[in-house]
Amino acid sequence: MKTLELTLKGRDSFGRPVYESNGHLYCDVDPRAQMPPSIHKKADNEFDGEPDWPVDKDIEVKFIPARDVW
Repeated sequence: MKTLELTLKGRDSFGRPVYESNGHLYCDVDPRAQMPPSIHKKADNEFDGEPDWPVDKDIEVKFIPARDVW
């Protein structure tokens, strides 16, 4: 199984946590603590860009230092 290590960079203008991995930006579109992560790439790799493609379900996500939730 592949692992995607995501480092927290802050929150975008919609309050979604933004993460970085290997120069690519991702966001959790449903960061509620009781929900599983729903990680999407950011459109055009922009911090405030719209969520684009979801990460494949077979990829394990590791949050550094931890998942940022609401």
